[in-house]
Amino acid sequence: MNEKLTLAQLDTHDEFLRRHIGPDAAEQKAMLSAIGADCLEDLTAQIVPEGIRLNRDLAVGLPTSEVDALARLKAMASKNDVRKSYIGMGYYGTLVPHVIQRNVLENPGWYTAYTPYQPEIAQGRLEAILNFQQLTMDLTGLDLASASLLDEATAAAEAMALAKRTSKNKKSDTFFVADDVYPHTLDVVKTRAEMLGLDVVVGPAKTAADHDVFGALLQYPNQFGEVEDYRKLADALHANKALVCVASDLLALIKLVAPAEWGADVVFGSAQRFGVPMGYGGPHAAFFATRDAHKRSMPGRIIGVSKDTRGKPALRMAMQTREQHIRREKANSNICTAQVLLANMASFYAVYHGPEGLKKIAERTHRLTSILAAGLMQRGVKVVNSSWFDTLTVNVDDRDAVLARADAAKLNLRIDLADSLGISLDETTTAADVALLWDVLLGDGHELTVDAVDGMVDSVLDERLVRQDAILTHPVFNAYHSETEMLRYIRRLEGKDLALNHSMISLGSCTMKLNATAEMMPVSWPEFANLHPFCPQEQAQGYRELVDSLSAYLLDITGYDAMSMQPNSGAQGEYAGLVAIKKYQESIGQGHRDVCLIPSSAHGTNPASAMLTSLKVVVVASAKDGTVDMDDLKAKAEEYSDRLSCIMITYPSTHGVYEEKIREICELIHQHGGQVYMDGANMNAQVGVTTPGMIGSDVSHLNLHKTFAIPHGGGGPGMGPIGVKAHLAPFIAGHSVVKIGGEAQSNGAVSAAQYGSASILPISWMYTVMLGSRGLKESTQVAMLSGNYLAAELGKHYPILYTGRNDRVAHECIIDLRPLKEETGVTEMDVAKRLMDYGFHAPTMSFPVAGTLMVEPTESESKVELDRFIHAMVSIREEIAKVGRGEWPADNNPLRNAPHTLDDIMDPAFDARPYSREEAVFPVEEIRANKFWPTVNRIDDVFGDRNLFCACVPMDAYQD
Repeated sequence: MNEKLTLAQLDTHDEFLRRHIGPDAAEQKAMLSAIGADCLEDLTAQIVPEGIRLNRDLAVGLPTSEVDALARLKAMASKNDVRKSYIGMGYYGTLVPHVIQRNVLENPGWYTAYTPYQPEIAQGRLEAILNFQQLTMDLTGLDLASASLLDEATAAAEAMALAKRTSKNKKSDTFFVADDVYPHTLDVVKTRAEMLGLDVVVGPAKTAADHDVFGALLQYPNQFGEVEDYRKLADALHANKALVCVASDLLALIKLVAPAEWGADVVFGSAQRFGVPMGYGGPHAAFFATRDAHKRSMPGRIIGVSKDTRGKPALRMAMQTREQHIRREKANSNICTAQVLLANMASFYAVYHGPEGLKKIAERTHRLTSILAAGLMQRGVKVVNSSWFDTLTVNVDDRDAVLARADAAKLNLRIDLADSLGISLDETTTAADVALLWDVLLGDGHELTVDAVDGMVDSVLDERLVRQDAILTHPVFNAYHSETEMLRYIRRLEGKDLALNHSMISLGSCTMKLNATAEMMPVSWPEFANLHPFCPQEQAQGYRELVDSLSAYLLDITGYDAMSMQPNSGAQGEYAGLVAIKKYQESIGQGHRDVCLIPSSAHGTNPASAMLTSLKVVVVASAKDGTVDMDDLKAKAEEYSDRLSCIMITYPSTHGVYEEKIREICELIHQHGGQVYMDGANMNAQVGVTTPGMIGSDVSHLNLHKTFAIPHGGGGPGMGPIGVKAHLAPFIAGHSVVKIGGEAQSNGAVSAAQYGSASILPISWMYTVMLGSRGLKESTQVAMLSGNYLAAELGKHYPILYTGRNDRVAHECIIDLRPLKEETGVTEMDVAKRLMDYGFHAPTMSFPVAGTLMVEPTESESKVELDRFIHAMVSIREEIAKVGRGEWPADNNPLRNAPHTLDDIMDPAFDARPYSREEAVFPVEEIRANKFWPTVNRIDDVFGDRNLFCACVPMDAYQD
């Protein structure tokens, strides 16, 4: 007999909730039974301290179906007026090759992968990033490039910091910035300099060597379009022991001589115009290169070439792999996120077009600019710059009339220059566009034609500044120019990487949850993708509505009073929050406060961020149960009372438990005049059940790429907006180009664009709206259920290091492998690598406690997948036991030799091993249906660091 369902039961508005949360009702019931809880509410009561439990529903509202949420967002997006943009300033129209858009940007095999800390199952994206480094080195002429930084402006701040670390002019605390550098770049540099106690002098570039400075920042070409010869200036700066830092443009460097040839020590800029949409400011990959002599001072990540145990070339993150976690406040930077997905897109763009294709794009852009300039000059318009690549600065007599014609023609010129207009051309510009620009700038009756003017154009570039050397000669840039070959190359690299589309990634503290297709789709919508961040604000009403709507949801979820969307990574959010704290304390006459208390269990970015704001880090000990040692905290708060600026604390703690005394901790800090910075890394265990604002925190960053479903992208992008209490609201980041309100207008920026990486905000908006109030809370509760289910099941075979009230964990747990290592010699590294043979990415290894694995299953994994992971870990435990019993030698067993590759099992010498090929690659039966094959064996990290090589590998190395 068929059951008769009511209309309410047939409603599909909460269907996404059921799809996002992995365990269905029956599975949840079984998991609750296994751990001894009656229901989700009962489990929540057992875990979360009663004094901080949220006693209200969130205000997001009812869950929304995918179809309805997309319709709401589409209506919002339609309010963006996407016009042809000639504003430039580091943001340009670009043609995203469709093969890259569909197969990289929109492909979960690329966007759901994690940071390549386990390189054996990340060789594909590591190769793509290595290509990005090679591209950067070729075009800048420098020896070493990074895997990407957050944006051009923050890269400038990192360049200043590198110059300070490495300059031989140790007595100087002054950095020079040319007055023709982009204003938003100067804005971010000034903020960073203020926090580091450095002075910034701004003036004409030619005067840089007149000052006693440790470094100087020049723009090439400059913001007005001029291409200057800086050879003599660079020599003079070097004679004064200063470093020369140069902001540049990748497309311009196809045409112009490499900055390293005329003396640049650091070169950086944005790779946005290499096939990445403007996206109202981001995300985009910044490139960063320097000389070999400065390699130990490089910020961010570097991909290097090493070898595996079979001697095969293999890629890995070199030197800075986890620098901020190891060196903490002594790290070069707090950067924890590269822009990997975007760097990959830019590198594939270069591979697809190749050197000849890129030269054609650069030459065509330059030629059209010269045609535009020649026509204007013929009709009496003054072109301010005498040389150019793609940008002109012009003076017009009838500025208002010109802007009225531009508005009627639906195009944007740069208008922030006092007496001039800026015009930047790009890959998307056509001959018809140039003709329309003449109509706008000259009015009717100019009688110019592109063909006629084209024949009269001469080169305006000094021959000494025109590139003569070959670029991108490596075979990878010369082999994949047909779409068929490009498609296969992208697919070949994708096949080397394990991502969420293959299996769960159980990384503690990183929350690798579902990145739903409906959440991702709007990122590619032209209304969001093709807007210039500095267009008139009335043209970006859809973005403003999106930001306001998401901010309102996040304020309700966090209990804060104001939100800043500017920080474009979690570490940037930490930095922005600490900047707000320092500025607030200065405003009330307490700028002398300079001590930051940080529990020993904190994320490594916490002390590194404190270093960027010149705070003295004082570590607070942990008690035996993993909580903050209250006696030590009280003693240090008392000791540093007059100097206490803040505490940085993660909640639930990085040890995987809710601190019972968290409110007492916050009150203690406030009693001593300090502020509470609550790291939002574990917000996935707070949403809907508590709020940092209610707990007593003053400011938090939110990892939207963790809790709010923006994917990790293989190591970036990230997004780290901050929520603050009302007293800190006037001190959140401002912006020199776009005044967004709320903050003090004098506040400096922390990112290049006013809303950081705005084009990925639709992901978090969709996530929040589709789940609704009930779904957001249930996601948190199921994350806790899954964490405790894993802890209970794995706890039967491994020690669980810390538990909280009622012997529960929060949403993650730490498996302690140290006793097993002591007994058998099997290490946490062995277990991590062996998991690859089972088709899993390892949990977080040796953080926050050395010799452990930190596991976070998230709410999105089904009980079937959780059980599969448990089965793998139980099987590995038995393998460890075999080593302990002497059945397998300690130096020759499946764990020590993991991961196993096809090369291994095809090797006749494998027969000499004490275990079979079957045990090596099919240790449990279910793997046969979905086997993931690592393409390299265990990589030799020591060899890679001792023999640092960070460029594309010669093809014969693979053949050998």
